[in-house]
Amino acid sequence: MSKITTIGKRNPNLPFHPGVRAGDFIFISGQVAKDEAGNMCVGNIEEETRWTLESIRRILALEGADLADVVKVTVYLDDARNFGRYNRVFAEYFPDGRVSRTTVEARAVIECKIEMDAIAYKPLA
Repeated sequence: MSKITTIGKRNPNLPFHPGVRAGDFIFISGQVAKDEAGNMCVGNIEEETRWTLESIRRILALEGADLADVVKVTVYLDDARNFGRYNRVFAEYFPDGRVSRTTVEARAVIECKIEMDAIAYKPLA
């Protein structure tokens, strides 16, 4: 059985961690547009998409992984009309298109335009 470890600092008000490593897989909890200090960043869909992907990148880095190790992303948009604009930014971060992705329209429980979770594959050394 593979060892399961938590990644990142858990918010004491929330019952989960930013990420979990289970063997060679890294599971990133839903991330929204936040800066490095954890403060919410409100902007247009392009800005919030970048901040959200940078949050995912920071969590992956704690495990020696990066966006190139991501195999699956689930994206929740508050407004499907923003799909094209978010998709252009997403393509900047995943230019080779090697990632599996699902995108749905759904309201988040906090005020944000986008939320993403991710799964990465990074074999343990």
